[in-house]
Amino acid sequence: MILMAPAFCVSEVEVEGHVFPSSMKPSGSNGTFFLGGAGYRGLEIQGKFIKFSLPGVYLEETAIPSLATKWKGKTAEELMESVEFFRDIITGPFEKFISLTFLKPLTGEEFSKKVSEDCADYLKVIGSYTDAEDKAIEKFHDIFKNESFQPGDSILYSQSPLGSLRISFSKHDSIPEVSSGVVENKLLSETVLECIIGRDGVSPSTRKSLAVRVSDLLKVSDSAS
Repeated sequence: MILMAPAFCVSEVEVEGHVFPSSMKPSGSNGTFFLGGAGYRGLEIQGKFIKFSLPGVYLEETAIPSLATKWKGKTAEELMESVEFFRDIITGPFEKFISLTFLKPLTGEEFSKKVSEDCADYLKVIGSYTDAEDKAIEKFHDIFKNESFQPGDSILYSQSPLGSLRISFSKHDSIPEVSSGVVENKLLSETVLECIIGRDGVSPSTRKSLAVRVSDLLKVSDSAS
């Protein structure tokens, strides 16, 4: 994973002291990714909101012309309220890269159990949970079972539009040269991102960040065309 100069100007984002670079090139990918948005995931526990992790969503540069066809001219507020806009990001024909950095310690078993349950629940609601998805979730869970995460550690997801979900682990800002596992299931790959930025996703702040930043990039692309 290395930093790259983006084809258009985007800024880095700092969340809870963690800086998400403006662009990245994940190991094993030929694409350059710009930072679409970043935020936090948290829960209210005994009346206090506690932040647990920081999701950053990177998009392949072809995402902007792909999204511009339908969404150019829309305000950030309009994009934020549109379920369809986020579905077009989640299912779009371009690569996505997600960096999820921990603020609290968590075992891989605990993390994957929660994510697996959320993904399975969503797929069942939309009527798309089959044996293939069940096996994919089991493989997803197996990739995490021997891991343990400390504050500052990250999970890195590389998502191919064809359906591959490549998973890597970054310990204390180390740069993984190879992935820890790959799950070949398009629905599960999309659902991992859906559970972060979708209508009922766990990180409304990342959703808002995406709406604001992509809206600005669409304005730039529109004026340049």
